[in-house]
Amino acid sequence: MSSFFDTKIEFLKGVGPQRAALINKELNIFSFGELLQHYPFRYEDRTKFFKIRELHSDMESVQVIAKIRKVELVGMGNKKRLVAHVADETGEMEMTWFKGIAWVQKNIATGAAYVFLGKPAQFGRKWSIAHPEMEPLTTANEKRNNFQPVYSTTEKLRARFLDSKGISKIMDQLVQVCFPHILETMSQEILEQYQLIGKKEAIRQIHFPTEPNLLQRARKRLKFEEFFYLQLRLLMLKVARTEKFQGQILNNTELLTKFYTNHIPFELTNAQKRVIRESYADMKSGKQMNRLIQGDVGSGKTMVAFICALIAISSGAQACLMAPTEILATQHYAGLKEFADMMGLKIALLTGSVKKSARKIIHEELLSGELKILIGTHALLEDIVQFKNLALAIVDEQHRFGVAQRAKLWAKNEQFIPHVLVMTATPIPRTLAMTLYGDLDVSVIDEMPAGRKPIQTVHRYDKDRLKVFGFINEEVKKGRQVYIVYPLIEESEKMDLKNVMDGYESISRAFPHYPISIVNGSMKADAKEYEMQRFVKGETKIMVATTVIEVGVNVPNASVMIIENAERFGLSQLHQLRGRVGRGAEQSYCILMSKYELSKDSRVRLETMVRTNDGFEIADVDLRLRGPGDLMGTQQSGITDLLIADLSKDAAILTLARDAAQQLLVNDPELVQPDNAPILRQVKQQKKYAVNWSRIS
Repeated sequence: MSSFFDTKIEFLKGVGPQRAALINKELNIFSFGELLQHYPFRYEDRTKFFKIRELHSDMESVQVIAKIRKVELVGMGNKKRLVAHVADETGEMEMTWFKGIAWVQKNIATGAAYVFLGKPAQFGRKWSIAHPEMEPLTTANEKRNNFQPVYSTTEKLRARFLDSKGISKIMDQLVQVCFPHILETMSQEILEQYQLIGKKEAIRQIHFPTEPNLLQRARKRLKFEEFFYLQLRLLMLKVARTEKFQGQILNNTELLTKFYTNHIPFELTNAQKRVIRESYADMKSGKQMNRLIQGDVGSGKTMVAFICALIAISSGAQACLMAPTEILATQHYAGLKEFADMMGLKIALLTGSVKKSARKIIHEELLSGELKILIGTHALLEDIVQFKNLALAIVDEQHRFGVAQRAKLWAKNEQFIPHVLVMTATPIPRTLAMTLYGDLDVSVIDEMPAGRKPIQTVHRYDKDRLKVFGFINEEVKKGRQVYIVYPLIEESEKMDLKNVMDGYESISRAFPHYPISIVNGSMKADAKEYEMQRFVKGETKIMVATTVIEVGVNVPNASVMIIENAERFGLSQLHQLRGRVGRGAEQSYCILMSKYELSKDSRVRLETMVRTNDGFEIADVDLRLRGPGDLMGTQQSGITDLLIADLSKDAAILTLARDAAQQLLVNDPELVQPDNAPILRQVKQQKKYAVNWSRIS
């Protein structure tokens, strides 16, 4: 059933087919409902007027009441412009138009007074406003008391008189037409509990506010609603999943006890113990586990995953771990094989470069149940890879895998959906985690293993290079190893190579007596592996690399990370790279090298890195700088396409909305109570457009 809000915008007075086609193309807006949600991005205070002598160049936008003395056309051809000489009792200025001259000439009268609005600029001693908004002066607009909405628009729309003011006129029509059809979408109880204004009033005030307080309340109401329905959808998926999908009951801890008693190499942190308890409670519950483990680089997520795998194997099942790159999968395999061997458990690695004969054995041992743990890349997803009884699927760095890819992994057990444990070493700000992973249970390892010294981070400029080289020399003399990382230059692979090769040559000249490894993305896998292994074994003292080492190499003896052109890296990438050092008992260092001229954002990023090692604090700053869309990449953009709410600024409203959604589902899980009828109607309406995000982890 189509609603009134599905009406095409061409049927709105003042739009018509031609303008509608342009708005469709430029703003991707097609219906009344979409246009109504094209909210202003700021508001201009039209209550204040300035005299000409009060103008100064720092002003963003001013209103001036002035009479037109003279209008003239100046210049020829492309340089032709229309100039109106205007004055008030304090002085004279010019209003200038370079486009739409014929229309302005028709609508302007010498001797009449107008209200002009625009940004003032000074040329010599004379003030001027280019392309001002203007309207004839009336008693009404001289005394008016409102905030004018400013809408985003484009050059092509402006050329058709659909600047912010033009859109505002259309919006005035639209709000009037839509007003009787706007229905309340919240229950009376929620409106009262959270002191929210009604939906109709919120829509009217967001477009045409009558006072600052009402504008603020309208914004809160619409942001709350946007977050509320996003959270409600995720929480309903979670409820549906826990009720619908059974999980194998994995409650045998025999191997776990044996591992704790005889083999565990170090004392677990309290945070690790807590996350293991949370995971074990899920695995023995009979419901399918869908848990996200967040933890900084080096916080011990992999050990937690191995212990969960032991519980699965004790209970007669198998586990797999999927990583996004061959390097990372190989590192996991090397780390876990040591523990699996201690426990007498068969473990294997499956990646694209595993030979056909070895694959055949892996496939057979998986089907027989002899192979207990399989670690690999997306090669695990191939149809030929079949398990006897896969009960636990562990996914590392999950945001690098597509939804469809992960769904194939869940289908590897026909009887039960495997329990899912997702690990991410990229700490996600709480607001983003609540939104992206709202249907997962989130566990946080917020404690580093004992004995780890915090990495000391400093920022140095190119002029300090000789001092930095001296420091490298001292560290290598102590028996330590050093990473020197160069940024990838996205525009050109050749430039990437030149960048890192130039760096390699300058480092070789500076340290002719030390063996040096080089690793970059254009090298073949076996050559890359050979160079990395030389560094791991300590045969080379310095590794010059591109960001291919962001995930992967684990060298406890490496104590210095130097990041060249650090201003060109994102915060999370800088933090990931820094996490490659600080893995041993020695003091480690991260040196951020940059040029002297830095943008404001670059400076904030580097200052944040120097100030803190806390991945969650870094992630919060990253969210503020880049916004949620950039932070998660296009893959998750469908979940973060918010129209008015902002994950980086509206954490308090998001928390309230999630609390409200949780409480609602506790009190009325089926939404059958009469007071919740508006919410049920809205949920059904949204289902028409919703993506099925269930079983996404």
